[in-house]
Amino acid sequence: MGNRLSKIYTRTGDAGETGLGDGRRVPKSHPRVEAMGEVDTLNSQLGLLLAELAEAQAQWPALAELTTVLAPCQHRLFDLGGELAMPDYQALGTAEITRLEAAIDRWNDELGPLKDFILPGGSRLIAQAHLCRSMARTAERRCQQLNADEPLRGELLGYLNRLSDLLFVAARLIARRQGCAEVLWQAAEAPRG
Repeated sequence: MGNRLSKIYTRTGDAGETGLGDGRRVPKSHPRVEAMGEVDTLNSQLGLLLAELAEAQAQWPALAELTTVLAPCQHRLFDLGGELAMPDYQALGTAEITRLEAAIDRWNDELGPLKDFILPGGSRLIAQAHLCRSMARTAERRCQQLNADEPLRGELLGYLNRLSDLLFVAARLIARRQGCAEVLWQAAEAPRG
Protein backbone atom coordinates (compact mmCIF):
# COMPACT_ATOMS: atom_id res chain seq x y z
CA MET A 1 0.00 0.00 0.00
CA GLY A 2 1.69 3.17 -1.18
CA ASN A 3 5.11 4.49 -0.34
CA ARG A 4 6.73 4.60 3.07
CA LEU A 5 7.25 8.07 4.49
CA SER A 6 10.92 8.92 4.73
CA LYS A 7 10.24 12.57 5.43
CA ILE A 8 7.39 13.94 7.54
CA TYR A 9 7.21 17.40 6.02
CA THR A 10 7.26 18.10 2.30
CA ARG A 11 6.06 21.72 2.16
CA THR A 12 3.82 20.75 -0.79
CA GLY A 13 0.66 21.41 1.24
CA ASP A 14 1.55 24.90 2.42
CA ALA A 15 -0.59 26.50 -0.29
CA GLY A 16 -3.74 24.65 0.81
CA GLU A 17 -3.60 21.61 -1.45
CA THR A 18 -2.72 17.99 -0.84
CA GLY A 19 -1.86 15.06 -3.06
CA LEU A 20 -3.95 11.91 -3.40
CA GLY A 21 -2.65 8.45 -4.19
CA ASP A 22 -3.83 8.71 -7.79
CA GLY A 23 -1.64 11.78 -8.38
CA ARG A 24 -4.39 14.39 -8.18
CA ARG A 25 -3.84 17.54 -6.14
CA VAL A 26 -6.98 18.77 -4.42
CA PRO A 27 -7.78 21.56 -1.99
CA LYS A 28 -7.57 20.56 1.66
CA SER A 29 -11.25 21.48 1.87
CA HIS A 30 -12.15 18.89 -0.81
CA PRO A 31 -14.86 16.42 0.30
CA ARG A 32 -12.39 13.54 -0.03
CA VAL A 33 -9.92 15.23 2.31
CA GLU A 34 -12.76 16.10 4.71
CA ALA A 35 -13.79 12.43 4.76
CA MET A 36 -10.19 11.32 5.33
CA GLY A 37 -9.90 13.79 8.21
CA GLU A 38 -13.07 12.58 9.92
CA VAL A 39 -11.95 8.95 9.63
CA ASP A 40 -8.58 9.94 11.13
CA THR A 41 -10.27 11.78 14.01
CA LEU A 42 -12.49 8.77 14.68
CA ASN A 43 -9.44 6.51 14.68
CA SER A 44 -7.69 8.76 17.21
CA GLN A 45 -10.71 8.79 19.53
CA LEU A 46 -11.05 5.03 19.19
CA GLY A 47 -7.41 4.76 20.24
CA LEU A 48 -8.24 6.74 23.37
CA LEU A 49 -11.21 4.46 24.11
CA LEU A 50 -8.99 1.39 23.71
CA ALA A 51 -6.34 2.87 26.03
CA GLU A 52 -8.97 3.60 28.66
CA LEU A 53 -10.46 0.13 28.27
CA ALA A 54 -7.00 -1.39 28.83
CA GLU A 55 -6.61 0.59 32.06
CA ALA A 56 -10.11 -0.30 33.26
CA GLN A 57 -9.71 -4.05 32.69
CA ALA A 58 -7.86 -4.45 35.99
CA GLN A 59 -11.04 -3.41 37.80
CA TRP A 60 -13.56 -4.84 35.30
CA PRO A 61 -11.99 -7.88 33.55
CA ALA A 62 -15.14 -8.44 31.48
CA LEU A 63 -14.22 -5.34 29.44
CA ALA A 64 -11.45 -7.33 27.72
CA GLU A 65 -13.94 -8.65 25.14
CA LEU A 66 -14.63 -5.10 23.99
CA THR A 67 -10.93 -4.55 23.38
CA THR A 68 -10.73 -7.78 21.39
CA VAL A 69 -13.58 -6.64 19.13
CA LEU A 70 -12.68 -2.94 18.86
CA ALA A 71 -8.88 -3.12 18.43
CA PRO A 72 -9.04 -4.44 14.84
CA CYS A 73 -11.35 -1.52 13.99
CA GLN A 74 -8.43 0.89 14.28
CA HIS A 75 -6.60 -1.04 11.57
CA ARG A 76 -9.67 -1.21 9.36
CA LEU A 77 -10.21 2.56 9.75
CA PHE A 78 -6.63 3.03 8.59
CA ASP A 79 -7.45 0.80 5.59
CA LEU A 80 -10.56 2.88 4.97
CA GLY A 81 -8.46 6.06 5.03
CA GLY A 82 -6.18 4.41 2.49
CA GLU A 83 -9.15 3.74 0.22
CA LEU A 84 -10.10 7.40 0.48
CA ALA A 85 -6.55 8.61 -0.21
CA MET A 86 -5.96 6.14 -3.06
CA PRO A 87 -9.25 5.77 -4.93
CA ASP A 88 -8.14 2.61 -6.79
CA TYR A 89 -7.04 0.86 -3.58
CA GLN A 90 -9.44 -1.66 -2.02
CA ALA A 91 -8.89 -2.98 1.49
CA LEU A 92 -12.24 -3.43 3.23
CA GLY A 93 -14.36 -6.44 2.49
CA THR A 94 -17.71 -7.79 3.54
CA ALA A 95 -16.07 -10.18 6.03
CA GLU A 96 -15.21 -7.25 8.28
CA ILE A 97 -18.80 -5.96 8.17
CA THR A 98 -20.00 -9.47 9.04
CA ARG A 99 -17.58 -9.53 12.00
CA LEU A 100 -19.07 -6.29 13.34
CA GLU A 101 -22.62 -7.54 12.86
CA ALA A 102 -21.82 -10.75 14.76
CA ALA A 103 -20.46 -8.73 17.70
CA ILE A 104 -23.50 -6.42 17.65
CA ASP A 105 -25.86 -9.42 17.72
CA ARG A 106 -23.91 -11.17 20.50
CA TRP A 107 -23.77 -8.04 22.66
CA ASN A 108 -27.41 -7.17 22.03
CA ASP A 109 -28.41 -10.65 23.19
CA GLU A 110 -26.65 -9.95 26.48
CA LEU A 111 -28.19 -6.48 26.83
CA GLY A 112 -31.77 -7.19 25.87
CA PRO A 113 -34.07 -4.69 24.16
CA LEU A 114 -33.57 -0.97 24.55
CA LYS A 115 -36.63 0.55 26.24
CA ASP A 116 -35.55 4.18 26.61
CA PHE A 117 -33.38 6.71 24.84
CA ILE A 118 -30.01 6.94 26.50
CA LEU A 119 -27.57 9.83 26.76
CA PRO A 120 -23.76 9.72 26.61
CA GLY A 121 -22.52 9.45 30.18
CA GLY A 122 -22.57 7.40 33.33
CA SER A 123 -18.83 6.81 33.25
CA ARG A 124 -15.88 8.16 31.31
CA LEU A 125 -15.67 4.93 29.29
CA ILE A 126 -19.34 5.03 28.36
CA ALA A 127 -19.08 8.67 27.29
CA GLN A 128 -15.93 7.94 25.25
CA ALA A 129 -17.67 5.08 23.44
CA HIS A 130 -20.55 7.44 22.61
CA LEU A 131 -18.08 10.08 21.41
CA CYS A 132 -16.59 7.49 19.06
CA ARG A 133 -20.10 6.54 17.91
CA SER A 134 -20.98 10.13 17.06
CA MET A 135 -17.65 10.58 15.26
CA ALA A 136 -18.35 7.43 13.26
CA ARG A 137 -21.65 9.00 12.18
CA THR A 138 -19.83 12.19 11.18
CA ALA A 139 -17.28 10.21 9.17
CA GLU A 140 -20.14 8.33 7.52
CA ARG A 141 -21.87 11.60 6.58
CA ARG A 142 -18.66 13.01 5.08
CA CYS A 143 -18.18 9.82 3.08
CA GLN A 144 -21.79 9.96 1.88
CA GLN A 145 -21.24 13.57 0.78
CA LEU A 146 -18.19 12.46 -1.18
CA ASN A 147 -20.12 9.47 -2.54
CA ALA A 148 -22.66 11.84 -4.10
CA ASP A 149 -19.91 13.25 -6.36
CA GLU A 150 -17.34 10.47 -6.49
CA PRO A 151 -18.91 7.04 -5.91
CA LEU A 152 -17.36 5.00 -3.12
CA ARG A 153 -17.54 1.26 -2.63
CA GLY A 154 -20.53 0.04 -0.67
CA GLU A 155 -18.28 -1.87 1.74
CA LEU A 156 -16.65 1.38 2.84
CA LEU A 157 -19.98 3.06 3.55
CA GLY A 158 -21.45 -0.06 5.15
CA TYR A 159 -18.45 -0.45 7.43
CA LEU A 160 -18.81 3.05 8.88
CA ASN A 161 -22.52 2.55 9.40
CA ARG A 162 -22.03 -0.76 11.18
CA LEU A 163 -19.13 0.60 13.23
CA SER A 164 -21.32 3.37 14.63
CA ASP A 165 -23.93 0.75 15.55
CA LEU A 166 -21.24 -1.37 17.20
CA LEU A 167 -19.99 1.60 19.23
CA PHE A 168 -23.53 2.36 20.44
CA VAL A 169 -23.95 -1.21 21.64
CA ALA A 170 -20.41 -1.13 23.09
CA ALA A 171 -21.32 1.91 25.20
CA ARG A 172 -24.31 0.03 26.59
CA LEU A 173 -22.23 -3.10 27.22
CA ILE A 174 -19.58 -1.06 29.05
CA ALA A 175 -22.31 0.29 31.34
CA ARG A 176 -23.55 -3.22 32.05
CA ARG A 177 -20.12 -4.67 32.69
CA GLN A 178 -19.09 -1.72 34.88
CA GLY A 179 -22.34 -2.02 36.81
CA CYS A 180 -23.08 1.59 35.93
CA ALA A 181 -26.60 2.85 35.27
CA GLU A 182 -27.15 4.28 31.82
CA VAL A 183 -28.24 7.90 31.70
CA LEU A 184 -31.83 7.84 30.49
CA TRP A 185 -33.27 10.75 28.53
CA GLN A 186 -35.93 12.68 30.37
CA ALA A 187 -38.42 14.56 28.22
CA ALA A 188 -38.90 18.23 29.03
CA GLU A 189 -42.15 19.16 30.62
CA ALA A 190 -44.56 20.77 28.20
CA PRO A 191 -44.52 24.55 28.54
CA ARG A 192 -47.47 25.96 30.42
CA GLY A 193 -49.27 28.97 29.36
